[in-house]
Amino acid sequence: MKKRIERQTLHLYIEGELDMNNADELKQLIDSEIDKKGIRTVVLHMGGLTFIDSSGLGVILGRYKKLLPLGGKVLISNVPPHLYNIMELSGLPKIIEFIPEEKAL
Repeated sequence: MKKRIERQTLHLYIEGELDMNNADELKQLIDSEIDKKGIRTVVLHMGGLTFIDSSGLGVILGRYKKLLPLGGKVLISNVPPHLYNIMELSGLPKIIEFIPEEKAL
């Protein structure tokens, strides 16, 4: 997973699977950046993501809930259609903004 920080925005480029095997690692990485560097926007670039389970969805929702009281937000970019369907079923697009990749850069 590649990361890039610009001002108070953390860009994470997620590839492969986001599941119970690595969801906690992603959670710790994002929380660390929020706490140590004052990150207020997290952009998850998901073009390379092939699979997500409830653990991965939980991490995304948890970071949303952590940033909300800080005036921050989570943005999701470039989600493959088959994964967007899963996210839609979970209700994520109702609370988290999904943006085109061009806008995320």
